[in-house]
Amino acid sequence: MASFFRISLPKMTTSHDRAVLNQILNPLMPTSDSGVAEVHLEADKVDHPGYVLSSQLEKEAVLLAENMQVAEAIEKFAQAIQVCPQNPSAFNNRAQAYRLQNSPERALDDLNEALRLAGPKTKTACQAYVQRASIYRLQGDDANARADFASAAELGSSFAKMQLVALNPYAAMCNKMLAEVFEKVKTGKDE
Repeated sequence: MASFFRISLPKMTTSHDRAVLNQILNPLMPTSDSGVAEVHLEADKVDHPGYVLSSQLEKEAVLLAENMQVAEAIEKFAQAIQVCPQNPSAFNNRAQAYRLQNSPERALDDLNEALRLAGPKTKTACQAYVQRASIYRLQGDDANARADFASAAELGSSFAKMQLVALNPYAAMCNKMLAEVFEKVKTGKDE
């Protein structure tokens, strides 16, 4: 993960002040069209009689995955999808389990389906873009990774914003130089 400068500003600063400073320190990170507005993601809207049961099965699958029972979690996610094939979150979460199982192609299939089903400004879409971009990055496909990280960044993912900077060698160099300058100012060293 890329590291960024985090400057502690006095509480009396406004969100606009913080956004301006952030843009100065991280000029290559994407910003929303409005400049400083935060993105408010919508919940998935699924109109299907099996959605409630699907969500419950999905929660059980997440618990299994957290306990490293990945194969069982995948089976439970499959049940959730069978009960409600329009549930994008179940596809997104099963993709994560496939990633844990080192099955990136299956994960990509599920992420593509999650993105097809999810609304454009939903939490699931944001998470699916980040996951898909991470897989692309591991596969060496930086162009597709950059595109998906940009989509997730526009939806408010700070991780995606950091990854965009990490994918940009000029931004990484600029951040390193700024870090050195701030360290010199902080320690009083002048060259």
